[in-house]
Amino acid sequence: MNEPKTYESIFNMKTIAVVSMSPKPERPSHFVALYMRNQGYTIIPVNPGQNEIAGETCYSSLKDVPTQVDVVNVFRSPKYVGPIVDAAIEIGAKSVWLQDGVINEEAAQSAEVAGLHVIMNDCMMRKHKEIS
Repeated sequence: MNEPKTYESIFNMKTIAVVSMSPKPERPSHFVALYMRNQGYTIIPVNPGQNEIAGETCYSSLKDVPTQVDVVNVFRSPKYVGPIVDAAIEIGAKSVWLQDGVINEEAAQSAEVAGLHVIMNDCMMRKHKEIS
């Protein structure tokens, strides 16, 4: 978890499902996702309260996404992460990224046991800028 090779592997993946992406531009889930899209990644918003965010079709859950997801980027409270990781495993995602303040050791362990790359308590945008 949070190893240099893990960051490198994840940043070589191209499709990111953003769980709990906000339609509000001032929210980190929104501007981090748009930053990644501007860097050439495909962004898939996942938010049950929205049909579209930033011009992208929004899905109610990871299981509703009709295409392969490489990275599940999570902007949810740690107490909700377990079922999100379970869904990421079920859909065949390759990695889970838990944003700043999202710490759930049990869910991270489940993801790693299932063979997913895991980043926990780090910002995808900040790390991408740092590494690029």
